[in-house]
Amino acid sequence: MEKRQFDVTALGELLIDFTENGESSQGNPLMEANPGGAPCNVLAMLERLGKKTAFIGKVGKDMFGNQLKSAVEEVGIDTRNLILDENYHTTLAFVHTYPDGDRDFSFYRDPGADMMLTKEEVQRDLIQSSRIFHFGTLSSTHEGVREATRHAIELAKEAGCIITFDPNLRPPLWKSLDDAKAEIEYGMSKCDVLKISDNEVEFMCGTTDYDKGAAMIQEKYHIPLILVTMGKDGSRAYYKNMRVEVAPFLQENTIETTGAGDTFCASTLNYVLDHGLDDLTEENLKELLTFANAAASLITTRKGALRVMPTREEVESFIASRQ
Repeated sequence: MEKRQFDVTALGELLIDFTENGESSQGNPLMEANPGGAPCNVLAMLERLGKKTAFIGKVGKDMFGNQLKSAVEEVGIDTRNLILDENYHTTLAFVHTYPDGDRDFSFYRDPGADMMLTKEEVQRDLIQSSRIFHFGTLSSTHEGVREATRHAIELAKEAGCIITFDPNLRPPLWKSLDDAKAEIEYGMSKCDVLKISDNEVEFMCGTTDYDKGAAMIQEKYHIPLILVTMGKDGSRAYYKNMRVEVAPFLQENTIETTGAGDTFCASTLNYVLDHGLDDLTEENLKELLTFANAAASLITTRKGALRVMPTREEVESFIASRQ
Protein backbone atom coordinates (compact mmCIF):
# COMPACT_ATOMS: atom_id res chain seq x y z
CA MET A 1 0.00 0.00 0.00
CA GLU A 2 1.21 3.51 -0.79
CA LYS A 3 2.61 5.68 1.99
CA ARG A 4 -0.18 7.33 3.98
CA GLN A 5 -0.06 9.79 6.85
CA PHE A 6 -1.41 7.32 9.42
CA ASP A 7 -0.69 3.62 9.82
CA VAL A 8 -3.84 2.87 11.82
CA THR A 9 -6.99 4.85 12.59
CA ALA A 10 -9.42 3.29 15.06
CA LEU A 11 -12.99 4.23 15.92
CA GLY A 12 -14.78 3.36 19.15
CA GLU A 13 -15.07 3.84 22.87
CA LEU A 14 -12.73 5.81 25.09
CA LEU A 15 -13.62 5.60 28.76
CA ILE A 16 -12.37 5.49 32.32
CA ASP A 17 -11.68 2.03 33.78
CA PHE A 18 -11.96 2.26 37.55
CA THR A 19 -9.84 -0.65 38.77
CA GLU A 20 -9.47 -1.82 42.38
CA ASN A 21 -6.16 -0.76 43.89
CA GLY A 22 -6.06 -1.78 47.56
CA GLU A 23 -8.21 -0.70 50.47
CA SER A 24 -8.57 2.49 52.48
CA SER A 25 -7.90 2.64 56.22
CA GLN A 26 -11.65 2.03 56.67
CA GLY A 27 -11.53 -1.15 54.61
CA ASN A 28 -13.23 0.38 51.55
CA PRO A 29 -11.93 -0.54 48.08
CA LEU A 30 -9.78 2.17 46.50
CA MET A 31 -10.43 2.69 42.79
CA GLU A 32 -7.81 3.94 40.33
CA ALA A 33 -9.09 5.91 37.32
CA ASN A 34 -7.23 4.30 34.39
CA PRO A 35 -7.72 5.47 30.79
CA GLY A 36 -9.43 2.61 28.96
CA GLY A 37 -11.29 1.46 25.90
CA ALA A 38 -10.03 -1.21 23.52
CA PRO A 39 -9.40 0.92 20.39
CA CYS A 40 -7.03 3.36 22.13
CA ASN A 41 -5.27 0.51 23.96
CA VAL A 42 -4.56 -0.98 20.52
CA LEU A 43 -3.33 2.37 19.20
CA ALA A 44 -1.14 2.96 22.28
CA MET A 45 0.69 -0.32 21.69
CA LEU A 46 1.09 0.51 17.99
CA GLU A 47 2.63 3.86 18.96
CA ARG A 48 5.06 1.95 21.20
CA LEU A 49 6.03 -0.09 18.15
CA GLY A 50 6.77 3.05 16.15
CA LYS A 51 3.55 3.37 14.15
CA LYS A 52 1.52 6.55 13.61
CA THR A 53 -2.08 6.36 14.78
CA ALA A 54 -5.29 8.38 15.09
CA PHE A 55 -8.54 7.94 17.01
CA ILE A 56 -12.15 8.72 16.13
CA GLY A 57 -14.54 8.96 19.06
CA LYS A 58 -16.28 11.07 21.66
CA VAL A 59 -15.88 11.76 25.38
CA GLY A 60 -17.69 14.16 27.70
CA LYS A 61 -16.47 17.70 28.19
CA ASP A 62 -15.85 16.90 31.84
CA MET A 63 -12.93 16.08 34.13
CA PHE A 64 -12.73 12.50 32.85
CA GLY A 65 -12.95 13.51 29.19
CA ASN A 66 -10.12 16.00 29.64
CA GLN A 67 -8.08 13.36 31.47
CA LEU A 68 -8.62 10.89 28.61
CA LYS A 69 -7.71 13.39 25.90
CA SER A 70 -4.46 14.19 27.74
CA ALA A 71 -3.63 10.50 28.27
CA VAL A 72 -4.23 9.62 24.61
CA GLU A 73 -2.14 12.55 23.38
CA GLU A 74 0.59 11.70 25.90
CA VAL A 75 1.18 8.32 24.23
CA GLY A 76 1.24 9.90 20.76
CA ILE A 77 -2.23 9.13 19.36
CA ASP A 78 -3.64 11.87 17.09
CA THR A 79 -6.87 13.33 18.53
CA ARG A 80 -8.08 15.60 15.71
CA ASN A 81 -11.28 13.52 15.51
CA LEU A 82 -11.77 13.08 19.27
CA ILE A 83 -14.81 15.18 20.15
CA LEU A 84 -15.60 16.57 23.61
CA ASP A 85 -19.40 16.55 24.04
CA GLU A 86 -20.93 19.24 26.25
CA ASN A 87 -24.22 17.39 26.76
CA TYR A 88 -23.17 13.86 27.74
CA HIS A 89 -20.76 12.52 30.34
CA THR A 90 -17.73 10.33 29.67
CA THR A 91 -18.51 6.61 29.94
CA LEU A 92 -17.22 4.91 33.10
CA ALA A 93 -16.45 1.23 33.67
CA PHE A 94 -15.85 -0.30 37.09
CA VAL A 95 -13.63 -3.37 36.87
CA HIS A 96 -13.64 -6.08 39.52
CA THR A 97 -10.51 -8.26 39.32
CA TYR A 98 -10.63 -11.89 40.50
CA PRO A 99 -7.65 -13.65 42.12
CA ASP A 100 -6.63 -15.28 38.80
CA GLY A 101 -6.53 -11.86 37.08
CA ASP A 102 -9.83 -12.28 35.21
CA ARG A 103 -12.34 -9.43 35.32
CA ASP A 104 -15.97 -8.43 35.68
CA PHE A 105 -17.27 -5.09 34.31
CA SER A 106 -19.99 -2.69 35.47
CA PHE A 107 -20.65 0.13 32.99
CA TYR A 108 -22.10 3.61 33.56
CA ARG A 109 -23.18 4.47 30.04
CA ASP A 110 -26.85 5.33 29.68
CA PRO A 111 -26.04 7.24 27.62
CA GLY A 112 -22.30 7.84 27.63
CA ALA A 113 -20.60 10.34 25.35
CA ASP A 114 -18.97 7.57 23.26
CA MET A 115 -22.46 6.43 22.17
CA MET A 116 -23.30 9.89 20.80
CA LEU A 117 -20.81 10.00 17.90
CA THR A 118 -22.67 10.77 14.66
CA LYS A 119 -21.97 9.90 11.05
CA GLU A 120 -21.43 13.60 10.23
CA GLU A 121 -18.68 13.87 12.85
CA VAL A 122 -16.47 11.19 11.24
CA GLN A 123 -13.64 12.88 9.31
CA ARG A 124 -13.47 11.34 5.85
CA ASP A 125 -9.95 12.63 5.10
CA LEU A 126 -8.57 11.04 8.26
CA ILE A 127 -9.74 7.59 7.17
CA GLN A 128 -8.57 8.17 3.61
CA SER A 129 -5.07 8.96 4.90
CA SER A 130 -4.81 5.68 6.89
CA ARG A 131 -3.43 2.27 5.90
CA ILE A 132 -5.57 0.31 8.37
CA PHE A 133 -9.02 1.09 9.79
CA HIS A 134 -9.76 -0.75 13.05
CA PHE A 135 -13.04 -1.13 14.96
CA GLY A 136 -14.93 -3.25 17.51
CA THR A 137 -18.57 -3.66 18.50
CA LEU A 138 -18.91 -1.29 21.46
CA SER A 139 -19.46 1.43 18.85
CA SER A 140 -22.39 -0.56 17.47
CA THR A 141 -24.49 -1.08 20.59
CA HIS A 142 -26.80 1.89 19.83
CA GLU A 143 -28.32 3.25 16.64
CA GLY A 144 -26.53 6.62 16.19
CA VAL A 145 -23.00 5.44 16.83
CA ARG A 146 -23.71 2.25 14.87
CA GLU A 147 -24.53 4.40 11.84
CA ALA A 148 -21.29 6.37 12.37
CA THR A 149 -19.30 3.13 12.60
CA ARG A 150 -20.81 1.66 9.43
CA HIS A 151 -20.23 4.94 7.59
CA ALA A 152 -16.57 4.90 8.66
CA ILE A 153 -16.18 1.28 7.50
CA GLU A 154 -17.59 2.16 4.08
CA LEU A 155 -15.24 5.15 3.81
CA ALA A 156 -12.34 2.84 4.69
CA LYS A 157 -13.45 0.32 2.05
CA GLU A 158 -13.63 3.05 -0.59
CA ALA A 159 -10.17 4.28 0.41
CA GLY A 160 -8.66 0.80 0.05
CA CYS A 161 -7.74 0.51 3.74
CA ILE A 162 -7.10 -2.87 5.32
CA ILE A 163 -10.10 -3.38 7.66
CA THR A 164 -9.40 -5.01 11.03
CA PHE A 165 -11.99 -6.09 13.58
CA ASP A 166 -12.00 -7.22 17.21
CA PRO A 167 -15.56 -8.00 18.42
CA ASN A 168 -14.62 -7.32 22.07
CA LEU A 169 -17.95 -8.69 23.31
CA ARG A 170 -19.25 -7.07 26.53
CA PRO A 171 -22.68 -8.66 27.20
CA PRO A 172 -23.84 -6.06 29.81
CA LEU A 173 -23.77 -3.32 27.16
CA TRP A 174 -26.25 -4.97 24.80
CA LYS A 175 -30.03 -4.76 25.08
CA SER A 176 -30.07 -8.22 23.53
CA LEU A 177 -27.34 -10.73 22.73
CA ASP A 178 -29.06 -11.29 19.37
CA ASP A 179 -28.15 -7.68 18.54
CA ALA A 180 -24.55 -8.37 19.59
CA LYS A 181 -24.45 -11.43 17.33
CA ALA A 182 -25.82 -9.45 14.39
CA GLU A 183 -23.20 -6.69 14.81
CA ILE A 184 -20.34 -9.19 15.12
CA GLU A 185 -21.60 -10.86 11.93
CA TYR A 186 -21.63 -7.45 10.22
CA GLY A 187 -18.04 -6.80 11.34
CA MET A 188 -16.93 -10.20 10.08
CA SER A 189 -18.53 -9.50 6.69
CA LYS A 190 -16.40 -6.36 6.30
CA CYS A 191 -12.97 -7.21 7.71
CA ASP A 192 -9.67 -8.45 6.28
CA VAL A 193 -8.24 -9.38 9.70
CA LEU A 194 -10.33 -10.80 12.53
CA LYS A 195 -8.99 -11.05 16.07
CA ILE A 196 -11.47 -13.12 18.08
CA SER A 197 -11.29 -14.66 21.57
CA ASP A 198 -12.18 -18.23 22.48
CA ASN A 199 -15.40 -17.20 24.29
CA GLU A 200 -16.46 -15.13 21.26
CA VAL A 201 -15.96 -18.14 18.97
CA GLU A 202 -18.18 -20.13 21.36
CA PHE A 203 -20.76 -17.32 21.34
CA MET A 204 -20.85 -17.04 17.56
CA CYS A 205 -20.37 -20.67 16.50
CA GLY A 206 -21.73 -22.68 19.43
CA THR A 207 -18.58 -24.81 19.72
CA THR A 208 -15.48 -25.06 21.90
CA ASP A 209 -13.66 -26.67 18.95
CA TYR A 210 -11.93 -23.49 17.76
CA ASP A 211 -10.69 -25.10 14.53
CA LYS A 212 -14.28 -25.92 13.69
CA GLY A 213 -15.42 -22.42 14.68
CA ALA A 214 -12.72 -20.77 12.58
CA ALA A 215 -13.65 -22.98 9.61
CA MET A 216 -17.32 -21.95 9.95
CA ILE A 217 -16.33 -18.27 10.01
CA GLN A 218 -13.93 -18.71 7.09
CA GLU A 219 -16.48 -20.52 4.97
CA LYS A 220 -19.12 -17.83 5.49
CA TYR A 221 -17.02 -14.64 5.42
CA HIS A 222 -13.76 -15.49 3.57
CA ILE A 223 -11.62 -13.41 5.95
CA PRO A 224 -7.95 -13.52 4.82
CA LEU A 225 -6.48 -13.74 8.36
CA ILE A 226 -8.26 -15.02 11.48
CA LEU A 227 -6.55 -15.00 14.88
CA VAL A 228 -8.09 -16.85 17.83
CA THR A 229 -6.84 -15.98 21.32
CA MET A 230 -7.26 -18.70 23.94
CA GLY A 231 -5.89 -17.08 27.10
CA LYS A 232 -3.79 -19.58 29.02
CA ASP A 233 -3.85 -21.93 25.99
CA GLY A 234 -2.07 -19.55 23.60
CA SER A 235 -3.30 -18.48 20.19
CA ARG A 236 -3.93 -19.71 16.65
CA ALA A 237 -3.76 -18.15 13.20
CA TYR A 238 -5.80 -19.31 10.22
CA TYR A 239 -4.56 -18.08 6.84
CA LYS A 240 -5.25 -19.62 3.42
CA ASN A 241 -4.96 -23.37 4.16
CA MET A 242 -2.64 -22.96 7.13
CA ARG A 243 -3.33 -23.34 10.82
CA VAL A 244 -0.56 -22.24 13.17
CA GLU A 245 -0.69 -22.51 16.95
CA VAL A 246 1.75 -20.97 19.42
CA ALA A 247 1.87 -21.70 23.15
CA PRO A 248 1.36 -18.87 25.65
CA PHE A 249 4.00 -17.24 27.81
CA LEU A 250 2.50 -18.08 31.19
CA GLN A 251 3.10 -15.59 33.98
CA GLU A 252 3.42 -16.33 37.68
CA ASN A 253 2.98 -12.63 38.50
CA THR A 254 -0.20 -11.74 36.58
CA ILE A 255 -1.99 -8.80 38.22
CA GLU A 256 -4.90 -8.42 35.78
CA THR A 257 -5.72 -9.29 32.19
CA THR A 258 -6.97 -5.81 31.18
CA GLY A 259 -5.52 -4.92 27.80
CA ALA A 260 -4.05 -8.35 27.01
CA GLY A 261 -6.29 -8.88 24.01
CA ASP A 262 -5.70 -5.30 22.83
CA THR A 263 -1.93 -5.73 23.11
CA PHE A 264 -2.18 -8.97 21.12
CA CYS A 265 -4.37 -7.24 18.53
CA ALA A 266 -1.97 -4.30 18.15
CA SER A 267 0.99 -6.65 17.71
CA THR A 268 -0.94 -8.40 14.93
CA LEU A 269 -1.77 -5.15 13.14
CA ASN A 270 1.87 -4.08 13.44
CA TYR A 271 2.97 -7.32 11.74
CA VAL A 272 0.43 -6.85 8.95
CA LEU A 273 1.68 -3.28 8.41
CA ASP A 274 5.25 -4.58 8.11
CA HIS A 275 4.58 -7.71 6.04
CA GLY A 276 1.28 -7.19 4.22
CA LEU A 277 -1.53 -9.75 3.94
CA ASP A 278 -0.74 -11.39 0.61
CA ASP A 279 2.16 -13.79 1.05
CA LEU A 280 2.45 -14.81 4.68
CA THR A 281 4.27 -18.07 5.36
CA GLU A 282 3.88 -20.51 8.24
CA GLU A 283 7.08 -19.03 9.68
CA ASN A 284 5.59 -15.51 9.44
CA LEU A 285 2.48 -16.60 11.33
CA LYS A 286 4.54 -18.29 14.02
CA GLU A 287 6.63 -15.13 14.43
CA LEU A 288 3.46 -12.98 14.56
CA LEU A 289 1.81 -15.14 17.25
CA THR A 290 4.97 -15.50 19.34
CA PHE A 291 5.48 -11.73 19.56
CA ALA A 292 1.75 -11.08 20.18
CA ASN A 293 1.53 -13.76 22.91
CA ALA A 294 4.61 -12.38 24.64
CA ALA A 295 3.39 -8.77 24.51
CA ALA A 296 -0.01 -9.83 25.90
CA SER A 297 1.71 -11.78 28.66
CA LEU A 298 3.79 -8.74 29.68
CA ILE A 299 0.79 -6.40 29.95
CA THR A 300 -0.88 -8.76 32.46
CA THR A 301 1.90 -7.92 34.94
CA ARG A 302 1.00 -4.19 34.89
CA LYS A 303 -1.97 -2.23 36.19
CA GLY A 304 -3.91 -0.57 33.41
CA ALA A 305 -2.93 -0.76 29.77
CA LEU A 306 -2.86 2.41 27.69
CA ARG A 307 0.03 4.12 29.48
CA VAL A 308 2.11 1.02 30.24
CA MET A 309 2.34 -0.86 26.94
CA PRO A 310 5.62 -2.76 26.47
CA THR A 311 8.26 -1.68 23.94
CA ARG A 312 9.51 -3.89 21.12
CA GLU A 313 12.80 -4.34 23.02
CA GLU A 314 10.96 -5.47 26.18
CA VAL A 315 8.93 -8.01 24.22
CA GLU A 316 11.94 -9.35 22.33
CA SER A 317 14.09 -9.70 25.45
CA PHE A 318 11.19 -11.41 27.22
CA ILE A 319 10.91 -13.92 24.35
CA ALA A 320 14.68 -14.48 24.42
CA SER A 321 14.59 -15.10 28.19
CA ARG A 322 12.04 -17.91 27.70
CA GLN A 323 13.91 -19.78 24.97
